[in-house]
Amino acid sequence: MQRVSRTSSDRAGRRRAGAAALALVVALTAAGCRDDPGEPVEIRIATGSPTAVYYAFGQSLATILNRELPGVRASVVITAASAENVRLVGSGAAELGFTQADVLPTSPTQSLPVDAVARVYDDQLHLVTTDGGPVRTVGDLRGRRVSVGAAGSGTEITATRLLEVARLGGDAVRRERLNLDDSVAALRSGRIDAFFFSGGLPVRGIVELAGRSATRIVDLGEWTEPLRARYGQVYVSRDIPRSVYGMNPVTTVADPNYLIVRANLPEPLVRDVTRLLMERRAELGAAHPAAGRMSPRSAIATAPLPLHPGAAAWYRAAKP
Repeated sequence: MQRVSRTSSDRAGRRRAGAAALALVVALTAAGCRDDPGEPVEIRIATGSPTAVYYAFGQSLATILNRELPGVRASVVITAASAENVRLVGSGAAELGFTQADVLPTSPTQSLPVDAVARVYDDQLHLVTTDGGPVRTVGDLRGRRVSVGAAGSGTEITATRLLEVARLGGDAVRRERLNLDDSVAALRSGRIDAFFFSGGLPVRGIVELAGRSATRIVDLGEWTEPLRARYGQVYVSRDIPRSVYGMNPVTTVADPNYLIVRANLPEPLVRDVTRLLMERRAELGAAHPAAGRMSPRSAIATAPLPLHPGAAAWYRAAKP
């Protein structure tokens, strides 16, 4: 982990953070939410598989929050990823979490008790198979054993939608619901023919797979427009260059993902989380390159979710 230099503005920021955390403790105690005012404020960050981006990003963010915010105890929660993370944050079982945009409801009547802190980066859908195997296009998945991602993951939602627009819905594909680590193991052992995984570049589990066995990523670029036509404008085409995994370059389907927060978290705390998320981008990027691609200007594009008032206050002051 790289060291972060301390400037006078950093020290001033830490003093403000300490005051905000103290105010939060007082507010929670007054509200009857705490039995012991000496206990730290807990921030549980819902992430995903230990070899995927959400986990690396969340671990680094937890380290920063623990170091920089007095009175806060941050930790990560391993989950199936996006859909489960939205449920955990919305139910109060986690305070922060990561999710793909296509997991979120688009209708105002389906509103959730969660807000956005930031748009963090784009997830790219990988269709991974063995090099030299029979799967070279999406159509080649018909009748084959394919992991569409863990139950409750954003991968499962995006992959299922892709199969639908490719006319491979229902039982046209023999579906498994495996997380990234189990998908990698199943492909290596021949128990499945291919797997989907949606994540920021590079996905460590896929890097490790490619280093051990001949692997191919299938081009999905032709499916972006059909997905947009049926499910909305959230989907875009993005390239996976040779430099990422050492494989032939492909174009794939991508959608943005967000750091979300429980809507009733106090504004001072969320403002400080937002500040540290933006000010410590270099440190977050050292944990995973995708985390370092954020900027205050792009972070505020979080439709259909509103920004949490604390996050919005920080962006207004920063004037991105």
